Amino acid sequence: MVRRFLAAYSILLLSFLAVADNWPFITLATAPFRPPQLHVTKTGNTDPGYIFIGPRGNQEQGTAALIYSDDGHLVYQGPTEVVANFKVQRLFNQDVITFWAGDMMTLGFGYGTVHVLDNTYREIYTVTLPGNFISPDGSHQDSYIDLHESRVTNRNTLLVTAYNVTQHNLTSIGGKPDDYMLDGLFFEIDIATNEIVHSWSALEHLGDIPLEKSKQVLGDGFGTLENPWDAYHINSVEVVDNGYLISLRHYWSGIYVYNNGSVGWQLSGEKGAGDFEIDDAAVFSWQHDMCVYNLTQEGMVLNLFNNANTPSDEVAATTGLSLSVDLVNHKVTALRVLDNKGDEIHSVSQGSYQLLSEQTNHVFLGYGSIARVKEFDANNNQILSAQFGDDNAVASYRGFKYQWKATPFWKPALVVQRAPNDLFLAFMSWNGATEYDNWAVYSVPSQDSDDTTFLKSVPRVAFETRVDLTGLNTSFLQVVARKGDTPLGTSPIVSF
Repeated sequence: MVRRFLAAYSILLLSFLAVADNWPFITLATAPFRPPQLHVTKTGNTDPGYIFIGPRGNQEQGTAALIYSDDGHLVYQGPTEVVANFKVQRLFNQDVITFWAGDMMTLGFGYGTVHVLDNTYREIYTVTLPGNFISPDGSHQDSYIDLHESRVTNRNTLLVTAYNVTQHNLTSIGGKPDDYMLDGLFFEIDIATNEIVHSWSALEHLGDIPLEKSKQVLGDGFGTLENPWDAYHINSVEVVDNGYLISLRHYWSGIYVYNNGSVGWQLSGEKGAGDFEIDDAAVFSWQHDMCVYNLTQEGMVLNLFNNANTPSDEVAATTGLSLSVDLVNHKVTALRVLDNKGDEIHSVSQGSYQLLSEQTNHVFLGYGSIARVKEFDANNNQILSAQFGDDNAVASYRGFKYQWKATPFWKPALVVQRAPNDLFLAFMSWNGATEYDNWAVYSVPSQDSDDTTFLKSVPRVAFETRVDLTGLNTSFLQVVARKGDTPLGTSPIVSF
């Protein structure tokens, strides 16, 4: 069993360096994109929204930030790069999309930048983290933001994670006095000014989170500058009253940190550990994406993605968990357990849990190292499953579903191809546009003319719509993306 997961881990580590599978791709006439096809199965009524993923593994250098409709049609592709945490968030009372892009290290973290785009896809903020960090290969980075977290807060700041290679005495866990490990850090950054307003370091709190309690074994070959030991693996951060909730994957725990940096409590997924008593259904391990809801002084709801696996350790099948946390009596009970009856999944890394609506109680899970996302209804029944690559060959750090409206600042694209028998094939698309429902096709007498002649209208079909034309008396065409009769975007005039 361990050998199987180690093999999967090796594939995952290399997935952003080499083509890893034979999954079918989408090819287009109007764009040089090659995103994976999204194979969707629905068995119930789903919540409205688009699927947001950032695949790695099915393109040599990562694919891109991708949006699909929940019936599998491509809606948007960003620049080709390794991305993570692609999602819709609320900033200055407006919906924006955010994503991390950068270089992913084989050690399981990355160095990059967080991009913030408005609903025309213009980049309105770029968040970076410069500094005197030490990297495993000794290289200098313009920004050291890690891929794991990029959460916008209600005070218009951004919570990000970071890792710093640090020399530390590891004799207490069988290492050497001059070994190297990763310090787990998080920063809160003012988005408008890029100024750090808060920072926290795990290594400054060894009294509360001692190295000896880490579940991550110091294996052979680790503890060097090139392969530092990762005791904590901080992978999510959220603002809560008077502090922050931090997920430490390698401690099987969430910890509450006060604004002054001190640790208030530890909620462990292991029975008998931490500061809470947990019931049998609430146990978790190797988790990701802790999110807090309905926080009061007496309690809260804690949602998380329970991997229950690493590349070298299988504990149980992967689930999504919603937990009731009693902060007075320090007890934890399970409210919901989202498993995969008939489709058991073991996700060795990454993953996400998203409550889509408090009205419908639908939940959307991204399975991280397994190239799938799923939606569950209020009765915990799987009602949507979507796959974008072969298992253990393609990954998306997290997967989300959002209602999103966008009208791109760029023009629609039009390509016209000549076919036999005086037939012309017109292909049209508008990358990222969500609001148009039909195309109006016009003939134009010349490249710079404003005198257009309406030929026909056709319904929008998927990402790229095709219309066949005959009997043209011009060599110039133009198309307009419309909602009903209202024009939203006009293509350049195309000659053929």
